[in-house]
Amino acid sequence: MKIHLIAIGGSAMHNMALALHHKGLDISGSDDAIFQPSKGRLEKFGLLPTKMGWFPDKITKELDVIILGMHAREDNPELKKAKELNIPIFSYPEYIYEQSKNKKRVVIGGSHGKTSITAMILHVLQNLNINCDYMVGAQLGGFDTMVKLSHSAPIIILEGDEYLSSPIDRRPKFHLYKPHVAVLSGIAWDHINVFPTFEMYIDQFRIFKNMIADTLIYCSEDRELCKLTEEKTKCKLIPYSTPTHDINNGITSIEETELLIFGNHNLQNLNAAKLVCKELGILDIDFYKKIASFKGASNRLELVKKTETSAIYKDFAHSPSKLKATSSAMKKQFKERELVACMELHTFSSLSDEFLKQYRGCMDEPDTAIVYFSPEAIAHKKLEPITKTQVHSAFGREDLLVFTNSEVFEKYLKSLDWKNQNLLMMSSGNFDGLKINNLI
Repeated sequence: MKIHLIAIGGSAMHNMALALHHKGLDISGSDDAIFQPSKGRLEKFGLLPTKMGWFPDKITKELDVIILGMHAREDNPELKKAKELNIPIFSYPEYIYEQSKNKKRVVIGGSHGKTSITAMILHVLQNLNINCDYMVGAQLGGFDTMVKLSHSAPIIILEGDEYLSSPIDRRPKFHLYKPHVAVLSGIAWDHINVFPTFEMYIDQFRIFKNMIADTLIYCSEDRELCKLTEEKTKCKLIPYSTPTHDINNGITSIEETELLIFGNHNLQNLNAAKLVCKELGILDIDFYKKIASFKGASNRLELVKKTETSAIYKDFAHSPSKLKATSSAMKKQFKERELVACMELHTFSSLSDEFLKQYRGCMDEPDTAIVYFSPEAIAHKKLEPITKTQVHSAFGREDLLVFTNSEVFEKYLKSLDWKNQNLLMMSSGNFDGLKINNLI
């Protein structure tokens, strides 16, 4: 079977290419730019395009399938040629479903915690030698790719993103997976550029809930989810919440099991993962034995560096609810240390004047709160400019520090006394290339 991936270099797409290659399929692809680590990983398996760009002559009747990545545009010349030749065109999530029609599908959805819950489940299954396919949104320790699609695995664990499927398919990704078992971790308005009202955003989760065949595991501490589950539902409902736990000497324990992770959100995620594993026939005692060695998913409250009296953590947090939860987790875990928390306004939503109002109060808990944004990034995204004054007003904290120059920002952080003080860096970007591990 011959498959061509348009925009093969994306984080998800190159992992799809590797997974299909490992399955024994004939894979080709194109992209106009490919960066590391995608470039090196594709090159290793002979899948890196010899030239960058779009080449319609690559699209022939010999191809069985086209997979279209989000990075491609609607007017892509290869896509146009594929349509002319009537070659079947799939979005990334559509083809995941095609490859998992005969498997038990477990889908992890929600505005936050998706990657962490998926990673926890996969960690436990791998350590119990249970064969499964998967798709997860971050590179995990002990896993070669972010996607596995095999002939033999009876189940597949899928991270269910609510963002759009492809440039020509405006459906949210998680609407395409048709789960048997699903998790919803919470609903907090995101992707304002696609879902301009909160009601439209909630509707996506309502549609998803109504697609679940067997079981929905949901966070009962989330108000919007509780409202949603009160509506008519055909599947079995299993609620979860923050489990009882202890914190001693900076280590969190649950059921007498010491954990490498911490924070209420992570503990909620752990409970969700445990319930999914229970649905898959795994005993709680076995779950706790294996989850004890879980270090966390990449960029999810990830320890970057530590000294005797300080530490740097980074987190993918960018929405208001995530900032609040991650800051709170750091304060609770390290009660004896002060916290300097920095967030970057980076997503389309966060850089919108209308959405900025949602951030009020979300950075109140850290001892020092900092917001960074790049005027150049705003211009590149073709958005209306925002000012430091707008940001300061939106967050509603008098002593909030706002930076727009990464060099000035870095100089300020390096000038601080890091004795008994932690640094938390929160962004879905990279603070304009700031080398985080050099800051303390």
